[in-house]
Amino acid sequence: MGIFKRVKTIVMADLHELLDKVEDPISLLNQYMRELDEQVDKAKQTLGQQLYLEKRQELLVNETSAVVDKRKRQAELAVEKGEDTIARIALQEKLQQEAKLKLYEDQLAAMKQQTSSLREQIDVLLEKYNELSNKRLVLISRAHAAKAQQQLQAAIASFSTDNAMKGFTRAEDYVQQLEAQASAASYFIPSDPTVNLEIQEAVERELVTLKESK
Repeated sequence: MGIFKRVKTIVMADLHELLDKVEDPISLLNQYMRELDEQVDKAKQTLGQQLYLEKRQELLVNETSAVVDKRKRQAELAVEKGEDTIARIALQEKLQQEAKLKLYEDQLAAMKQQTSSLREQIDVLLEKYNELSNKRLVLISRAHAAKAQQQLQAAIASFSTDNAMKGFTRAEDYVQQLEAQASAASYFIPSDPTVNLEIQEAVERELVTLKESK
């Protein structure tokens, strides 16, 4: 490893360590998912291109196979008519096309194998993508819950009941004073004289007696 490459490696390592300390890991999840999105998009494009090439190769195989069949029929007809020269030409072309057909079929088989392997890789990528996407949601939810709990605990820790207790004590004293004043005011309200029915009846009798004696 050259000196400049080693320096670059050391600098990048220090930079990543610094970023790990500065950046919020939760906020970086979106960046990770964007990178995965790009990989998934590239995989889709690669698979699309592979399927296109495979389709073209299948078309080439079919066309070559049709030429082989055609040259075979031409050779058979030429033999039936006794035209050996034409039969030889048709058979020669048939053999050439069969060689091409074998090559094209081998290439198609290789392409299909590549497509199958690519599909498996994409399936693994998509499975990992879905797994990480779900895990991201869980981690974000847990982070929000933890932060909310921290804020609540900080609020509880910073909350003082002294002022509230003093306020309630003052309010209670005030109410007690009101109740005492009300009780004292009712003490000074003159009460109606108690009416004694027996005395009233006696007074009435005395009054009648006085009037009769006149």
